[in-house]
Amino acid sequence: MKPVARSSFLRLRTVAALLFSLQLSLPVAAASLDDLLNAAKLGDAGEVAQLIARGMDTNSTDQSGNTLLILAAREEQPKVVAELIKQRGVKLDARNAAGDSALMLASLRGYTGIVEQLLAAGAAFEHEGWNPLLYAAFEGRLAIVEKLLAKGANPNALAPNRTTALMFAARNGHEDVVILLLKAGADLDWKNDQNETADTWAAKNRNTDIAELIQAERKSRAARGKQLRIEIN
Repeated sequence: MKPVARSSFLRLRTVAALLFSLQLSLPVAAASLDDLLNAAKLGDAGEVAQLIARGMDTNSTDQSGNTLLILAAREEQPKVVAELIKQRGVKLDARNAAGDSALMLASLRGYTGIVEQLLAAGAAFEHEGWNPLLYAAFEGRLAIVEKLLAKGANPNALAPNRTTALMFAARNGHEDVVILLLKAGADLDWKNDQNETADTWAAKNRNTDIAELIQAERKSRAARGKQLRIEIN
């Protein structure tokens, strides 16, 4: 073979080898991401740690924008949550395509232990729009509502339709959550986009005991306010 022809042949062979190598590596990378996502969902913290150590992104997402942490929180996998929280650069407050964070989904589903882990790691619980307290109140997750309020969550935070946690709890019949929110000083007279207060919404949904409870609290607050004004004067 002539020197020029031999040189061209070697270059072509090198290029072909590189292309073949790339073709082989693509399915491996895809399979690795699938393995990582499944490990997070299924609670295999060891596999998650191993794949991240091999170079996989701690904040990898599925097609719906769910990070590993969101998946682990959503599926109640505390060991995976603990492992991810330790990872440098993990995004505690990442949102998926629906706008939900790991803490929001854990609060919605009532996973108290996961909520504790995320709060201890510094996950955000106060922000515009839907937030963990609104989700927890909507579903009647008493223990989580209590933990969020103790952390400093605003009992009068508003959902996009200007509804408060008290309104959701009253509407859905979660009396224990209503009592807790009343103790936290929740606004009794706030009106949402439907021009309804917590007690009118409760009555409309046949939660009459809750409606009466809120009305009694309104009278009690008015009486305390009147007494305070008398003492000041």
